[in-house]
Amino acid sequence: MRRIKVKVKPNARKEEIKELDKDYFEVKTTAIPEKGKANKRVIELLSKYFKIPKSRIKLVKGETSKEKIFVLED
Repeated sequence: MRRIKVKVKPNARKEEIKELDKDYFEVKTTAIPEKGKANKRVIELLSKYFKIPKSRIKLVKGETSKEKIFVLED
């Protein structure tokens, strides 16, 4: 199990993931921060980046914040 901290930038022009530090990432998404749409898209992007199923990624802190903590399950 791995915990990562993610700084989310919703409404971005393009989607990308940058590793800022060990276990600290910046994720830009074109999704809007409404009704969990941006969170859902961030999980999809992290799933592709880490090559793990979306079901193995859990948002544990920061549902309505730009700073979030996710757990990646083995």
